[in-house]
Amino acid sequence: MTSLAQKTLTGLIWNLAEQFTVRGITVIVTLLLAYFLSPEDFGLLAMMVVFISIASALMDSGFKQALIRLPEATQVDFNTAFYANIVLGIISYLILFAAAPSIAGFYEEERLITLIRVAGLVVIINAFQVVQYARLSRALNFKVQFRAAFPASILSALVAITMAYLGFGVWALIAQMLVSAFVVTLCLWWQKIWRPTLSWSANSLKSMYDFGYKLFLSSLLDTGFKNMYVVVIAKLFTTSLAGLYFFADRIRELVIYQIVSAVQKVTYPALATLQQEPTRLKQGYKKVIAVTTFILFPLILFIAALAESIFHLLLPEKWWPASFYLQLMCLAGVLIPVHAINLNILQVLGRSDLFLWLEIIKKSIAVLILVISFRFGIIGILIGQIISSVLAYLPNSYYSKRLIDYPVSEQLTDFLPCLLLAGGIGIVIWWLQAALQWPDFIKLIVLAALAVSAYVIGAWLLRLHALELAQRLIVNRLKGKAA
Repeated sequence: MTSLAQKTLTGLIWNLAEQFTVRGITVIVTLLLAYFLSPEDFGLLAMMVVFISIASALMDSGFKQALIRLPEATQVDFNTAFYANIVLGIISYLILFAAAPSIAGFYEEERLITLIRVAGLVVIINAFQVVQYARLSRALNFKVQFRAAFPASILSALVAITMAYLGFGVWALIAQMLVSAFVVTLCLWWQKIWRPTLSWSANSLKSMYDFGYKLFLSSLLDTGFKNMYVVVIAKLFTTSLAGLYFFADRIRELVIYQIVSAVQKVTYPALATLQQEPTRLKQGYKKVIAVTTFILFPLILFIAALAESIFHLLLPEKWWPASFYLQLMCLAGVLIPVHAINLNILQVLGRSDLFLWLEIIKKSIAVLILVISFRFGIIGILIGQIISSVLAYLPNSYYSKRLIDYPVSEQLTDFLPCLLLAGGIGIVIWWLQAALQWPDFIKLIVLAALAVSAYVIGAWLLRLHALELAQRLIVNRLKGKAA
């Protein structure tokens, strides 16, 4: 019988394969689009994203997470969530449609009315995916998710690049969003993962909503918070500056958030099976934090160190100012894996009330910091993000001690050595990048290889427990496959 660890690792491998393949394609497409589109085009998309994200959060309303953590989910539960998502998706789109003129008026940008009304259709399309993804996640079946996401990324990329080349501007970005969502939905339903019937239950709806609505409110806060920077920049500065900021943030999201999301998508349903066993749950999270941070800390910090060379090599000069934005964003995002895992514990244990309370506290602090930092321009806003991320760790980790006896001191023991090692190497690489007068292509290859080699050797010399865990998981996976 396949152990939970092996099943989780298999799911993680497929999920990471999806992220690296699909998101890798998306990164390449984003870089290609940058040659044909202007910062203003990305700025227009940035203005819309916050409102479309809020509508998407309302459509989901936490039903997906509620389905995943149900000990025994029935056909009635899936039906109930499915119909609820469709209704909420339609309501969300109608609200977005009606609000489009007001949003355009806020930004003083008339083009946004039509753009929002067309782009908002993605909310209804995605409503047909929620239950399918929940069912696959419960089974840790991320191979099928990969089969849906891969063709969607290819087709949407071809459409977007063609439209950008033909001069459609921001409509290329909207087409990419819509085509991707439609193809994913089509592929999921074509594979006959699940089909709805007419049965549903008011009790099931109430039960899932009681858990999910707190996650929805938390998601609403998080979405509004993540996008409020773009809103402030677009309102107070220029559309082009908002586009540069949004472009850098999109690169960070594709590289960092999506990998963290991959880890969460696998560990949440896997560890949800241990919610009644606090000792095993704690051990599971210790391993997740150790292995995740061992991989992601160097990835994030090395990208920050080499951002200038990456932008100079791959992008037109009009985008180069965004490289410094990306560096600061990476520093602000380095603790994201730790934040995500601590919040994951609350979801697994069904404490969406605490999840919501934490979001209110953290976002209040972040808004206060933004009120102070925006006076110092975009750089001030980004430094404020770094401060917010550091301050957010304490409330995020507080309940981990109370619920599974995993305090800050123990967490620091598990991830701080990796952070210090990756940070030290990152500083050296950043200095070498600035000092060496080599072509950017040569600098990237040599310094990236040097950074990775130094990190692995350093982890081996320091006998980091995370390296041992990663090796053990891979060996166990290979043995399981061979058997």
